[in-house]
Amino acid sequence: MLSLLARLLKALNSEAAPGQVAFGFALAMIPGFTPLFSLINLVVLLIACILRINFSAFLLGIVVFSAIGYFLDPLSADVGEYLLTLPSLTDTWTQFYQNDWMRISSFNNTVAMGGLVISVLLLVPVTLISRILILQYRKRVLNWVNRLKIVQALKATKFWSIYTKFAEYS
Repeated sequence: MLSLLARLLKALNSEAAPGQVAFGFALAMIPGFTPLFSLINLVVLLIACILRINFSAFLLGIVVFSAIGYFLDPLSADVGEYLLTLPSLTDTWTQFYQNDWMRISSFNNTVAMGGLVISVLLLVPVTLISRILILQYRKRVLNWVNRLKIVQALKATKFWSIYTKFAEYS
C-alpha cells in the first residue's frame, strides 16, 4: 500500500498529464461502487489497461471508492431497484436476462445496477474535479514544498541524485 501511495505521489509530482491521473482515479468509481467480482469490473479493468491512465491512481481510487461505496450501498440498492422494477423497462430486462453474457454481468443485482448508474453519472464530474485538484496541488502545494529549506538541502545532496536515478528505473 505504501508503494502504491508512493507511485501516486510520484505521478502527482511528475509531468504526467493531470487528465490521465484524474481519469484513472474517477474510473475506479465503477469497481468501487459495484460488487467487486463481476463482469462489469472485468470490463473496466480491461479499459483501464487499454487506455493511457495512471494505474496507481486507479488502484488507489478503487480503495477510496470501495469505502465510499460501502456507505452508498443503500442508495445504490434503491436506485437499482427503481430501475429494475420500472414497468417500461421490463421487456428490456427480460431480453437482457435471456442473454448469457448479460446474465453473467449481474445487472439484475440492485446494488450492482444502482452502483453502475451512480458511478457512470458521476464519472465526468469526478474527473473534472480531480483534474482541478491535481492542478491546484501542483501549483500551490508542490511549489510550497519545493521552497522549504530542508527540501532544497536534501535535493542538493548526492543521496538525492542517486535516489532520482534509481527512481527513474522503477
